[in-house]
Amino acid sequence: MSFNGCQHLQTYKEATGTTTYRIIYSCFVSCSTADARRRKAELSKCVECKEAKPRLHACLSCIYFGCYDKRHIHAHAQDKKHHIGIDLSYGTIYCFVCEDYVYDSELEEIAKAQRRRATLSLGLKQRFFPWEPTEEELILLRCNPKRRRVTEASHIGLRGLINLGNTCFMNCILQSLAHTPILRDYFMADKHTCQKNDDSQQCLVCEMARLYQEVYSGLRTPYIPYKLLHLVWTNARHLAGYEQQDAHEFLIAALDVLHRHCKEMNGVSDSNPHHCNCIIDRIFTGGLQSDVTCKRCNNVSTTIDPIWDISLDLGPGSIHSSHLIPPAATAAVGDVANSTSFSSAASESTNSPSTGFTNSPGNYEPTSLVECLKRFTKTEHLGNSAKIKCSKCHSYQESTKQLTMKKLPIVACFHLKRFEHSTGYHKKISTFVSFPEELDMTPFMSSSRNHNNGYSSQVIHSTPAPHMSCDNKYSLFAVVNHYGTIESGHYTCYIRSSKEKWFRCEDHLIKRATAGEVLNSEGYLLFYHKQILEYE
Repeated sequence: MSFNGCQHLQTYKEATGTTTYRIIYSCFVSCSTADARRRKAELSKCVECKEAKPRLHACLSCIYFGCYDKRHIHAHAQDKKHHIGIDLSYGTIYCFVCEDYVYDSELEEIAKAQRRRATLSLGLKQRFFPWEPTEEELILLRCNPKRRRVTEASHIGLRGLINLGNTCFMNCILQSLAHTPILRDYFMADKHTCQKNDDSQQCLVCEMARLYQEVYSGLRTPYIPYKLLHLVWTNARHLAGYEQQDAHEFLIAALDVLHRHCKEMNGVSDSNPHHCNCIIDRIFTGGLQSDVTCKRCNNVSTTIDPIWDISLDLGPGSIHSSHLIPPAATAAVGDVANSTSFSSAASESTNSPSTGFTNSPGNYEPTSLVECLKRFTKTEHLGNSAKIKCSKCHSYQESTKQLTMKKLPIVACFHLKRFEHSTGYHKKISTFVSFPEELDMTPFMSSSRNHNNGYSSQVIHSTPAPHMSCDNKYSLFAVVNHYGTIESGHYTCYIRSSKEKWFRCEDHLIKRATAGEVLNSEGYLLFYHKQILEYE
């Protein structure tokens, strides 16, 4: 909530004054007479759906009541250009341009006067009012300026999660999502409007909103996410049961379910009906460009696929891949030509190749995240056994293929593929792969592609190129780790609650950690947040 009001409210007050606010507050918020209470009971209904919703708002520019949950008041404000409304339950002012509740000291004084008048008219001796310090109390407060240092002592947002039986994989992903800044802001700002009406108990997005409220409530007792686990089991049945699951698989399945539930609200943009505009895709979706070049005529065939994460190989001779958005989700994003199909039930344990080509020498072992990304975006020869029909020379020819990032997501998730599965052979790769606190994705963008495998000479020699843009820089904010063997193990995660403070989350236990501990950890899932956001 804004404490300084906004320019739209000031413009409204200069044009119309405060009379309308005083009348509506006395008649519908804090009724001082029996007639006012009777009118309130008869008229407090949404003009559109005729329902007396709890979050009913009134327009301060005309006679219109509309419900907030179904956004009827929002539609009226946009259609009539009436920017200021009032919540009839609490008398708070809402600005439809700022999309937030705003505070105004003059209107607050009017509200106080109306509440006192209603109390006296009802003959009540005592009624609850917000505490306001007297002059004597203000003097005492000034003489005793000791305050709790919130930045040092507060544990808000640091709440453990109970393990419900081999659910450490889920707890790590929930902690990572709970500390994703822009996703946290979305849920804490009450942006989600459930379209399931009375069946909100079956909405995973509603349960995620409840998770954010619980995590940031300030309580220190561990939270039990049993309802969320039930909804995950209901919507992703391959994860049901108390067996240990893969954290990466859970992340992709959770994003898929959240995407499907979110897009029911506002998942299609007006400008591009094939592009999903839900909060999940706006945060996590990137564009992976694939350039296939005919070796005979140099014709380049380009496709761009939406992806939620990038999977990077660690073992020698393995096939790398990136997880495309599942088919159910891709329908909302747009048709993807020649894309690899993805089943939300398919986990890392299957390691199904999504590109159909290898790009590593037999003795390759990466040492850093940057090396993995160089390998991921390296030009590859598809070979004689994978000839394609060129659209230009109309014959089957050998070709090369290169992957680059056409569009960067707000949150970039890198999956280090530590579990290798083949026929009769299973192992975990525990190779240490270093990763930075700050990552520049410029050299891996399609715009940076050149004839030197997509890199400038400065990047190959680990020297930053002078033209690198700050717009493509990311900051690390969460790391998920797996300890143990492929048959039995345990997941923990590190999360960053502020710029310099890291914490280690192990189910219900949360402990302080150092940046050194984080960067020296094995690393399985790495979450980076874009430093500079672009607004459409």
